[in-house]
Amino acid sequence: MSMSMSMSSTPDPSFTIAIICAGIAGLALAIGLRKQNAACKYTIYEAAPQFHAVGAGIGMGPNALRAMELMDAGFAEMYVRPDQGVWGGSVSHWDFERSSAHRQALLEVMSALVPDGTVQFNRWVMRVEHVEGQTRGVTRRVVLEMEYPEEIVAKYCHPYFYRNIVPMQEAKLILGSYADNAKWFMGEGRRCVMYAISKGEEVNVVVFIRDERPWVGEQAAMRVSREDMLSDFNGFDKRLLDHTKPLRWPLFHHPDILTYYRGHVCVLGDSAHASSPSQAAGAGLGLEDALVMSGLLGLVKKPEQLESASEVYNSIRQPRAQAVVQGSQEALLAYFLVHPEFGHDIQKLTDYANTRLPLIRFHDLEGDVKTAGQRFRELTEAAQPDNREQ
Repeated sequence: MSMSMSMSSTPDPSFTIAIICAGIAGLALAIGLRKQNAACKYTIYEAAPQFHAVGAGIGMGPNALRAMELMDAGFAEMYVRPDQGVWGGSVSHWDFERSSAHRQALLEVMSALVPDGTVQFNRWVMRVEHVEGQTRGVTRRVVLEMEYPEEIVAKYCHPYFYRNIVPMQEAKLILGSYADNAKWFMGEGRRCVMYAISKGEEVNVVVFIRDERPWVGEQAAMRVSREDMLSDFNGFDKRLLDHTKPLRWPLFHHPDILTYYRGHVCVLGDSAHASSPSQAAGAGLGLEDALVMSGLLGLVKKPEQLESASEVYNSIRQPRAQAVVQGSQEALLAYFLVHPEFGHDIQKLTDYANTRLPLIRFHDLEGDVKTAGQRFRELTEAAQPDNREQ
């Protein structure tokens, strides 16, 4: 969906957008900017030496698919093409579909939609300075997606998980026809999620363990003994876990972030609203961020308008994303069967899920884009000299 503005200002190509991290949100922002024919130049800076996905499976609800379509119809078409090996499995409903994919395959599709030379690898953000209304980094860029800003520290949300990818044929020997569709098994303090990825050739298996202790050490996987890992699976059928590595992956989230921008610095994706995966909504939120931000940057004609774009982006995205993050943490308790209202009552859990998920999946993205454009025009037109003198 393209956006236009009625302002008479001439585009100023002298400013450049720096997108830090070539993850889902960062690549999506670049895809959106290309489609918008934005006046600015943009570069993605990635610390890794090449595209590399941390994790395996990823869920995409109808809101995520709609964000793809609105950003670039070609993006959505490439995602759903069977020969791409991205769309691994789906769950059908009378008025929507959700899908699952291998994260690496999704990144490959997205990188193909970004012009050559856009991504620079082996690059780190060393510092960011605000000077005379500008943002100056190592390369004097306006920073849009900071991976680990000091003022935004993610908090441990108290599960860790183990993951494994099982060949579909092996999974079918154990689960039969159940292997083809997404499944969620719940037990008190533990749950197992599995769904097809890689064009249906593999099954992503993730086991979550509730952990009320503080996480000690870095926000990274911790190697444990195989005995310690197996003790977490007492009572589980372990056949799907034969190849699971004894790595505990902690989950962190941002439940209390009040703003997603400061001056010309703006955060999106997991940098803004890392979430527990209880609602399979994190990646979709990043795509929604990129949709709104790329539309706003498509309206920006000169550097002085960047802060207005950030202000509008924050007003649209912060309330929506933080509500999803906080709801996901509540859902985490529910699906661990320890929620004070639901406990082990499956009917109450079902009713709860059927109330929560539509708020995520059927959000009015077209309305967000329209509102963002209107607010931006109001701010920038009010800031013009002729209007300030009245």
